[in-house]
Amino acid sequence: MQHAVGGPLPPPHHAGHQPATGWLSAAHHPGAHPGPAPAPPPGPAPAPPPGFAGAPVPPGPPHTQVPQHHAPPQHVPVPPAPDTTGHVQLPPGGPVPMPSTPPAVGPADATSTTLAVLLIGPAGAGKTSVAKYWADHRRVPTAHISLDDVREWVRSGFADPQSGWNDHSEAQYRLARRTCGFAARNFLANGISCILDDAVFPDRPVVGLGGWKRHVGPGLLPVVLLPGLEIVLERNAERSGNRRLTDEEVARIHGRMAGWYGSGLPIIDNSQLDVPATARVLDEVLARSIASPPQW
Repeated sequence: MQHAVGGPLPPPHHAGHQPATGWLSAAHHPGAHPGPAPAPPPGPAPAPPPGFAGAPVPPGPPHTQVPQHHAPPQHVPVPPAPDTTGHVQLPPGGPVPMPSTPPAVGPADATSTTLAVLLIGPAGAGKTSVAKYWADHRRVPTAHISLDDVREWVRSGFADPQSGWNDHSEAQYRLARRTCGFAARNFLANGISCILDDAVFPDRPVVGLGGWKRHVGPGLLPVVLLPGLEIVLERNAERSGNRRLTDEEVARIHGRMAGWYGSGLPIIDNSQLDVPATARVLDEVLARSIASPPQW
């Protein structure tokens, strides 16, 4: 079919195709011949060709425009921030071996070596004061573990030996020694030296020195602190509470402690030494024990 004036028909309209501008002009003005398209009005600078930065994407036909599919953003899992507590791995405490020091020209240095020390002595010998001072002034981390302090962790049902030595007081002493041994092994396994103090009797090797060796390990270095009886009595008189003993009990304990002479263990007579001086002598004794461990 043709128009009356013989103008060509516009191409058939198919879905998805917009009619060209020239065909629209001929359709609305019968008899007009298509001519050159009028020049577009001046406008902004032409957009850069596709592919260049900032080039707009020409829209497709409205009813056939294919939606652009954007790839979903890749979410890289972010590891959780490490907690500041609760994640420190602690090595388990095993038996403490003998301390090893590298060969040196001079004597062994006991002030910067990780050690396990057992300070033995009667009540009033100054064990706790010397142990605290020695631990406070070392160049490496050091812990002080007092048997009496651990034994007095028991509040209700505390078995005081001054009220009579029985199965309960014996059991609490053994439990306290074993607890101190566990603590010393854990500290040593994590690089912290330990000094323990206890009134260990030479005539009870299985419960006393042998028990400490089992609880801590063969690397335990025992040292005996044994001043004269008059000094022990004077220091005991300055105590209070259940830490203070009768003079008769102090003399009996001191007499039993004299059995350490001839045992091969190093003995420090601190009758004329204050606490800092005794700690310096302790370092000298420990240096000799590292170089030549005592047989016990």
